[in-house]
Amino acid sequence: MGLKQNLHNLKEKYKGTKMAPAFNAIHTFLYLPNETTHGGTHIKAADDLKRTMNIVIMALVPCLIFGMFNAGYQHNAAINGFTEGMSFFSGDFWNMNNFLIGLTKILPLVIVSYGVGLLIEFIFAVIKGHEVEEGYLVTGMLVPLIVPVDLPLWMLAVAVAFGVVIGKEVFGGTGMNILNPALTIRAFLFFAYPTWMSGDKVWVHGAVEAAGTADAISGETILGSLAQSQPLSYSVSDMFFGFIPGSVGETSTLLILLGALFLIFTKIGSWRIMVSAVIGALVMGFIFNQVVALGWIGETSKFHGLMKLEFWKHLLIGGFAFGAVYMATDPVTASQTNKGKWIYGFLIGFISIMIRVFNPAYPEGVMLAILLMNVFAPTIDYYVVQGNVKRRLKRLKAKTA
Repeated sequence: MGLKQNLHNLKEKYKGTKMAPAFNAIHTFLYLPNETTHGGTHIKAADDLKRTMNIVIMALVPCLIFGMFNAGYQHNAAINGFTEGMSFFSGDFWNMNNFLIGLTKILPLVIVSYGVGLLIEFIFAVIKGHEVEEGYLVTGMLVPLIVPVDLPLWMLAVAVAFGVVIGKEVFGGTGMNILNPALTIRAFLFFAYPTWMSGDKVWVHGAVEAAGTADAISGETILGSLAQSQPLSYSVSDMFFGFIPGSVGETSTLLILLGALFLIFTKIGSWRIMVSAVIGALVMGFIFNQVVALGWIGETSKFHGLMKLEFWKHLLIGGFAFGAVYMATDPVTASQTNKGKWIYGFLIGFISIMIRVFNPAYPEGVMLAILLMNVFAPTIDYYVVQGNVKRRLKRLKAKTA
């Protein structure tokens, strides 16, 4: 008797009991559901929530693998010295030593993220008596990619528990939450354990131990150093390809861009939100450049370092690109109307760079910008819909006059 038949038998055995959702979840995760619709369907399509989530995970896998190599590379660079002018195809980066170091640090983050998150999902499904929802499949992958590589596992477990319970389950589960769960988890980590999310050594594994060596590099991110008006020490190619310290999956703009194209091609991610977020970030960055060019702010100002950074370089550093592609486009918490998506995305980009520049203690604003716009997304859609209704009423009155 095969595994599928055994799971089906368990489903039938526990049907109607509190444990039924747990067995149903395992069965539907591994196989297609046995149930099919019988007549009366309005739309028939091959996609479902599970397939949608799997597509997003597929888009995230390259960032995960690159993050493993980069974690090992940054570790060795902290000990042996940073190699300038690194090529994307360089063997110094793509070697198994780098990968194994990254694997040993990042795989536990993935395991804890999924283990704790899915356990809570199962518990709530059993308590409430509903099916286990697949919404955490993407969140469980996003969380390890937006945290420092050396984050203690117990901190991650506490944050995941908070994010799943407070950020999603209290609202009714998948599809009902008003805040992005992954960003809720990161926000909890930032406010509960700020030194682990904004320290100058946490972004490179072993940077604390390596700091005493002669050629060691700091574990600080580019944004952190610019916020202190330090010169930019990485080339454009290093920033674009991702050979820089940072969260596990957020450093490679190239792979994030490829992931964006994949999500747009599969019609999972909204290109309107992505494009408008980029426009908003460029506009805000350009305004800051003009403020510096006109001499309205002096070099002694604590805002000068990030203000004078060329506006387009804001797209290559920090978590902006990752947030705009994978989290701002969350279909549950983002705007639903087409015009609303343009407004929603533009404000995310605009506010992200504003927070990045004006908050030296935390020079990464995309998390706060997306969470803020999550709250205002229903309001944006409401006024867009009301505007459409008023225009149609005016046209109707004009025709009947």
